[in-house]
Amino acid sequence: MFSITVRDHIMIAHSFRGEVFGPAQRLHGATFLVDATFRREQLDEDNIVVDIGLATRELGAVVSELNYRNLDNEPDFAGVNTSTEFLAKVIADRLAERVHKGALGEGAKGLAGLTVTLHESHVAWASYERAL
Repeated sequence: MFSITVRDHIMIAHSFRGEVFGPAQRLHGATFLVDATFRREQLDEDNIVVDIGLATRELGAVVSELNYRNLDNEPDFAGVNTSTEFLAKVIADRLAERVHKGALGEGAKGLAGLTVTLHESHVAWASYERAL
């Protein structure tokens, strides 16, 4: 399996409900390093997984929809604990939509999967992996 990874970041504010979250139940900020890894079994006719420039652009577009937002005030996340794991899935699903709509070019039709990893810090991160 071949893969390429592109990277961006987001800064959000949010709070959690539930005792398991301790002090994070209060409104707080988070900065995430966001990696999107695109996978395919065979390279395309240009010997690439996907156009890195297009992948970078589309990841940037997806994260810009979340950047500098208080997720507690976003209708899409009403009543939801926007955990790192949950946000990795949101970003992966939004990227997958863009792949299916052709935003990453014709070569992206051969992609097998996508993994989005959100790094909370240098010692903690969460990922969501999905098929394309």
